[in-house]
Amino acid sequence: MSTAKKFAGQTAIYGISTIAQRLLSSLLTPLYTTAYRPSVYSIFSTMFSYASILQAILAFGMETTFFRYLNKFSENKKQVYNNGFWVVFMMSVVFLLLTLPFTHSIAGFIKIGKDTPQQEFEKYIKYFIGILILDAWCVIPFAKLRADGRPVKYGAIKVVNIVIMFSLNLIFIFLIPYLIKHNLPGADWCRQWFTPGWIGYVFLSNLVASFVTLLLLLPELLQIKLVFDSNLFKDMLIYSWPILVANLSYIINENLDKLLLGKLLPDNISEHELGVYSGCARISIFLSIFIQAFRLGAEPFFFSHAKNKNSGQTYARIMDYFVIMVCLIFVGVVANIQILKYYVNNKSYWEGLDVVPPLLFGYVSLGIYMNLSVWYKLSDQTKYGLYISGVGAILTIVLNVLFIPKYSYMASAWVSLIAYATMMILSYIWGQKNYPIPYNLKKNLAYIISSILLVYLSFYIFNRNIFVGNALLLIFVSAAFYFERNNLKAIFNKQ
Repeated sequence: MSTAKKFAGQTAIYGISTIAQRLLSSLLTPLYTTAYRPSVYSIFSTMFSYASILQAILAFGMETTFFRYLNKFSENKKQVYNNGFWVVFMMSVVFLLLTLPFTHSIAGFIKIGKDTPQQEFEKYIKYFIGILILDAWCVIPFAKLRADGRPVKYGAIKVVNIVIMFSLNLIFIFLIPYLIKHNLPGADWCRQWFTPGWIGYVFLSNLVASFVTLLLLLPELLQIKLVFDSNLFKDMLIYSWPILVANLSYIINENLDKLLLGKLLPDNISEHELGVYSGCARISIFLSIFIQAFRLGAEPFFFSHAKNKNSGQTYARIMDYFVIMVCLIFVGVVANIQILKYYVNNKSYWEGLDVVPPLLFGYVSLGIYMNLSVWYKLSDQTKYGLYISGVGAILTIVLNVLFIPKYSYMASAWVSLIAYATMMILSYIWGQKNYPIPYNLKKNLAYIISSILLVYLSFYIFNRNIFVGNALLLIFVSAAFYFERNNLKAIFNKQ
């Protein structure tokens, strides 16, 4: 089997499980936007934005470090596994000691708007402390499943997680209110404790799902020994801390705009504006699913093929088809925006649809950056990941602070694009100087620029007309197939 086929097969398995997981997860968005008005949905967005930042800190870059050191010390895999887990475990213990006693003060800091009491935020924080610690303990066991080539189990556990969370959300948001309204069996008991419209049930569902996930990973957790290699630990920390900062910077790029919208806009509009932006931003999930599936398959694949003679050509070929796919999805989502807007199943959110094109192209840039980042990971120059993501984070912070007060969430959408595009360009320039990979720059740029032009025509010139948009999409697909026909034929004919 060709290397390209093997990579495609691995990514497809991760993709199927990711799509299944994200499909169920994505159904929660219309569920939430139907059940909660934008000002309430903003609480959901705020809490998960802070959680994303803290998740990066607790993971400490150990997932990437784990893959790298398995490749470097293949004879000492068990110790790499032990070290990686205990680093994350110690971080979670420190986090627990620094947060649980101070939930009141933390709630006062993160509270937005004026409609939700601070006491409610204190409850949410306690739920999230539990979620973050449980999820942190799962990071290295999940990485081990990927490294061992067990994507089916990896995907199955991820799907179970989201099925539990989805089911509990249905129970709390629809089933229990229905029982109470129609006075069905169990209604009297539910009335004793149930709070209608309380968004805390969303977080409680997540906590239960995280606990079950940890139980399902017990076979991997039981393989961990109380053994610590101090020299290996030191080496892993030196490699991982720039990864930590880079990951943290990426998470800041991804979530800080939402946090700043809540803080920089006036109290009387901040919750509504943040809810609208967060809801419409969820439409980009159709592109982020592909990017996540690619990353899950690509990272262990890139490390395992680093010593191959033609690895550079392999990475370049993968980039070619990655660019085509993300550009195709970019054009396709915008072409069908008039249908996909019903994904956010509440017309009060639709005023923010203009954020979708810049956010989507930001994800195109992010996906290409993730693909490009292989150079500093394979060459052990992770400091460049720190520099690149740091630049992106600085742009995110400075530009959002400058422009949110005047342009609200449209500023956040365009700043996201600028930050990710800058990271993509910097990674390419520095990568070609320090770890050259023969990417087909002209061809990739041709697809990127073509997709931008088609999206501009579809969204702005033809005013989201679904028929014109899909005609433009068909032109893009036909052109890509025509120009890639010989390469595709070679791949599928190669055994």
